Amino acid sequence: MTYRSPQKTIVLSLIAGAVVVGSYAFSPAPRPGNHENNLKILPKDISDEELMQVMHSFEVALNMNCGDCHTHSATDPNKMDWAADTKHKQTTIEMMKMVQELNKQYFGVDGDFKTNYLQSQYKVSCNTCHNGHEEPNNMVTIPIPEKH
Repeated sequence: MTYRSPQKTIVLSLIAGAVVVGSYAFSPAPRPGNHENNLKILPKDISDEELMQVMHSFEVALNMNCGDCHTHSATDPNKMDWAADTKHKQTTIEMMKMVQELNKQYFGVDGDFKTNYLQSQYKVSCNTCHNGHEEPNNMVTIPIPEKH
């Protein structure tokens, strides 16, 4: 029988835990199925790759993940119900409309959301206001002196 010191056991446990967590962190993102029937702003013929690019850009701009806007299936909790219209998803749809309208009205950017968004044609995007936060980042760019 081999004796292991408590430190070795802890180190080996930490390494094993890191491997397990790392395997989930680098696993592919879940793929929405049959998204054509549920899209309201994005075109119905958007490719899975383009859809994932848009969704991942939302994740970065808002510091959120899939489960923040999409919910698990009521019949199979191991699957996502991509079609369910959650509160966050409805807000996102309204924000997409707002981004599209702001860019059209103030910057003359016409066309569909997907193309303009993925080709960085929009002057105003999700990241413009959110900058990696769920709520728009309302920080002023210059310090305002405090009144004493």
